[in-house]
Amino acid sequence: MEFLVWILHILAAAAVVGLVLLQHGKGADMGAAFGSGSSGSLFGATGSANFLSRATAVLATVFFLTSLGLAYFSSSKGKTEVAPVAPQQSLPMPAQPQGEPSKAGAIPK
Repeated sequence: MEFLVWILHILAAAAVVGLVLLQHGKGADMGAAFGSGSSGSLFGATGSANFLSRATAVLATVFFLTSLGLAYFSSSKGKTEVAPVAPQQSLPMPAQPQGEPSKAGAIPK
């Protein structure tokens, strides 16, 4: 289930980016007055703005909901119970011979 939400999330993110890049800014209307050609688009002069803005709003909502779903999946993973681990006992150090000093950390000559 989480994998499907990830796929939908990535697709919604890419679609939102694409739709935002397709939309004209507020300054684009001035170019249309001088023959930019936006009135000859598939949806008409104002239809494209309404369709693109509505599609962007729907996909932004899908992106938001998938973000909440992924946050839920992430938080539910941390609540799994882990069996308590007993502390490890340290092993006793081996006995050093009485006649020889320890060579640990000694600098060779």
